[in-house]
Amino acid sequence: MARSTDTSDTPGVSRLRFWLPRIAFAILAPVVLLALVEGALRIFNVGYPTSLMMPDTIHGRPTTCFNPFFPAPYFPPGMIKEPQYFCLDPIKQPGTYRIVVLGESAAMGDPDFAYGFSRYLEVMLRTRFPRAKFEVVNTGMVAINSHVSRAIAVGLAPYQPDFYLVYAGSNEVVGPYGPGTVLASGTMSLPVIHASVYARSSRIGQLLVDSGAKKQEWRGMEMFLDKQVRADSPRLEPAYRNFASNLKDIVEMAHQAGARVLLSTIATNLRDSAPFGSLHRAGLPADALQSWNALVQQGVTAESNQSYEEALKYYSSARQIDDQYAELEFRIARCYTRLGNFQAAKEHYVRARDLDVLRFRADSRINEIIRTTAKGSGNSVALLDTEALLSSESRDAVVGSEMIYDHVHFTPLGSYLFAREVFEQVVKNLPSDVRAAAQSTEPLTEGECERLLAFTAHDRARVASEMGDRVQNPPFTKQLNHNEMLQSLMLRAAGPAESFQDTVAQYQWAIAQHPDDLALHYKFGFFLFDYDRMAAAQQLVLAKPSDDFPVFLPDGTRIQ
Repeated sequence: MARSTDTSDTPGVSRLRFWLPRIAFAILAPVVLLALVEGALRIFNVGYPTSLMMPDTIHGRPTTCFNPFFPAPYFPPGMIKEPQYFCLDPIKQPGTYRIVVLGESAAMGDPDFAYGFSRYLEVMLRTRFPRAKFEVVNTGMVAINSHVSRAIAVGLAPYQPDFYLVYAGSNEVVGPYGPGTVLASGTMSLPVIHASVYARSSRIGQLLVDSGAKKQEWRGMEMFLDKQVRADSPRLEPAYRNFASNLKDIVEMAHQAGARVLLSTIATNLRDSAPFGSLHRAGLPADALQSWNALVQQGVTAESNQSYEEALKYYSSARQIDDQYAELEFRIARCYTRLGNFQAAKEHYVRARDLDVLRFRADSRINEIIRTTAKGSGNSVALLDTEALLSSESRDAVVGSEMIYDHVHFTPLGSYLFAREVFEQVVKNLPSDVRAAAQSTEPLTEGECERLLAFTAHDRARVASEMGDRVQNPPFTKQLNHNEMLQSLMLRAAGPAESFQDTVAQYQWAIAQHPDDLALHYKFGFFLFDYDRMAAAQQLVLAKPSDDFPVFLPDGTRIQ
């Protein structure tokens, strides 16, 4: 008799039939409950949307503008950072060429966005191509890194960008989800990071975060003093991998959007910005440390007596004991500079930066990742080696304070040189009919740009003074050459005097050339505040990027 194959009544199948619905319910019930709670919170407007762009209105015309809550998933409560407010027509008008700038505070134009490299680029393009319409969308933001830039690239892809300029990499360690951050968790796995951002973007996540965490006050770079990361720390490797992955994702999203990409290396102040933090190599014995200290002190004495060769002997002996101390590399570099050996000096300046345990500057590995990504990404991606560009224009071929105010933020000359190179890359990729209609394809001079930007002597001194105030706080005060940096900035702040009438005339001329330049009205309004508050208010109202945008005087008074 044939044996039955019906196993429906076997004990194993019976147990499966018993447990399977219960397991499914245990999994699905919480998911359904969470979905219902999330939906209810959205219906009752609890929390806020975190999409990049939100509907808005400009002069009665519907548009989309930057959502100030977009960065919330990347920052603790009370510390959300924002870019300069920008708006975009969701349907790009014919003949418009849209350039998106991605990056951190240096890309934003810090210390003053009105004179950042994107503004130099903007006036070059609109002057040389008066019949074309260029939109330079600067999304740079203080304290972010490539995790946020990647999300911005995703959010702007539907807006038909023609060109992505990526100047990112300074904050991969200290930015959100970096190994040396005080911002969002330092978890380093990309899937975990993406899951965290997704959860913090939900209304449930916002409710939990906002109710469970104390609001913190942004205190700048001083907040990171105890977040030291050695150059040989295993925590850096995931950060490098994440940066490379995010760059590739940005390139891929640009390809899908039909945009070209310009990846730029990061320029850092090597000569005039000493390391922020130094640590001895792990496991250095006490007697070796004592010998190291004695040798360095002898070197310091010799250096102060301008006996640079003698100082180098002591420093080199100390380096044989411990070659991981960033400040020692900076001292060696300075001695080589005094002796005229600029190649050796540069090698040690670079090493001093790479060993800095307060990692506010992109190191050699970051720039190599940028170069490698550009090289392997096809013909629609180009490399702008800004590190090499500014080096070639600097004294002794080492980037210093003539190009960068502090450690990463461009001076006017640095901004101009960078913008000039970007301009030439953009021009290469413009449609032939746009190039043919140009008055000229030569970039403007620095002076021509700054006249159109109304970058007056008053503003130069003001910006330098603001930078001088900034560097009087830690970690700048801990730098070996802090006094020299501060003195240099104060000399710039005490630049040639300019009369009120001269400054007003420069602003009025620039505004007459381009009345729709909101930044010109904004800066003019702030300048006028100390002289004529009604005139200042009029200019600030003209600077409104959207109808719903509030207007404040410099003293905080809301005027509309």
